[in-house]
Amino acid sequence: MAKESSSKATRVDVSFVMPCLNEAVSLPTCIRMAQEAAGRLSGEFGLKSEVVIADNGSTDGSQALAASLGARVVPISERGYGAALRGGFAAASGRFLVMGDADGSYDFREAVDMVGRLLKGADLCMGSRFRGGIKPGAMPWKNRYIGNPVLTGILNLLFRTGVGDAHCGLRALTRECFERLELTGSGMEFASEMVIKAALKGERIVETPATLSPDLRERPPHLRPWRDGWRHLRYLFMLSPAWLFMAPAAVSVLFGAVVLGSAGWNALFGGGGPFVFGNYWAILAGAMVGIGHQAGLLGLATHLYGVREGYRRPKPWLAGLARWVTLETMLIAGVVSMSVGFLALFAVAFAWFERNMTATDSVLPAVVGVLFTTLGVQNALGGFLLAILGGNESKFLSPPSTPASAVRSGRAAYAPAR
Repeated sequence: MAKESSSKATRVDVSFVMPCLNEAVSLPTCIRMAQEAAGRLSGEFGLKSEVVIADNGSTDGSQALAASLGARVVPISERGYGAALRGGFAAASGRFLVMGDADGSYDFREAVDMVGRLLKGADLCMGSRFRGGIKPGAMPWKNRYIGNPVLTGILNLLFRTGVGDAHCGLRALTRECFERLELTGSGMEFASEMVIKAALKGERIVETPATLSPDLRERPPHLRPWRDGWRHLRYLFMLSPAWLFMAPAAVSVLFGAVVLGSAGWNALFGGGGPFVFGNYWAILAGAMVGIGHQAGLLGLATHLYGVREGYRRPKPWLAGLARWVTLETMLIAGVVSMSVGFLALFAVAFAWFERNMTATDSVLPAVVGVLFTTLGVQNALGGFLLAILGGNESKFLSPPSTPASAVRSGRAAYAPAR
């Protein structure tokens, strides 16, 4: 009984985690607000809280100051905003995790409502500065009217998260959600990674208002708008193979096929004269089809990688192709395509000799021969790439029973995301 009572006394339900790098000026305010929030959480929900300072190598005495104010300091050797938060989350004891900057710009008392939403079943609760309010001087105009709306709009377009402020730094999530997301970002892109993977894995995401105030720092902020904006943007596309690879692939193949089809029709039924697009168009169209085919293979490869890693759900329509698209069928298709290409090139060479090695009016047959040869090689090599990413399995489109992420974390089976 004594052990049980001791366990209840030391139990922590909510951990307020703040990344810190030389924040001695603002830490007292942030810790005080988090402790006030802890008091409200205790009174309203009976939850016990702690304040965790994930220190990223401060040299201004932030560590000793935080400890003197009742916070628990966790040193994080890997540098970066995301690295500090990941380390702080891992070291935290609570089953609910609240994150917020240690610069005084967020009011941690507003996290009480966030934890309340988690208690009602949400997995991740985002703060929304556009719903809660942005005080004068708290956000540069280019961030408020360009950066944040554009990046949030792109994120919602690519991943359909439904959030209105994807880059608010005040958030709350369950420990189970944090563990399922398996976040890896070390920099500012960590904020986007959390939302994207939560959406991809089907976590329940909600929003509550959050107020943004001018920070209390006496030095420039660590954020670099253009650099960190680019890091966010590139990360969005890294996790969106459909838009990065598949959409350009479809456009490229469609354009090339239309041009080549029109050229072939004119050559066969238009008297054999120069076709309407001309030789240069034929060369361009052949290149576009080849590029589109390669982009499509890369898109499928990155999708399979995400599925194997456990943060992306398999596309339903791919399951229907699993029986027909395998390493063997791709190799066969590659060999057939290369054979057609070789025959076309042989015919081109034969016609060249028949013309006493004089120039031709149309490069279309040569373009078609080179294209089919290229597609065949890409198909064969792409088949092996997909099989490797699919877990060294010939039937790479079949959903894995245990993704790589489950193996790393010790989970025996993969539970599909909601």
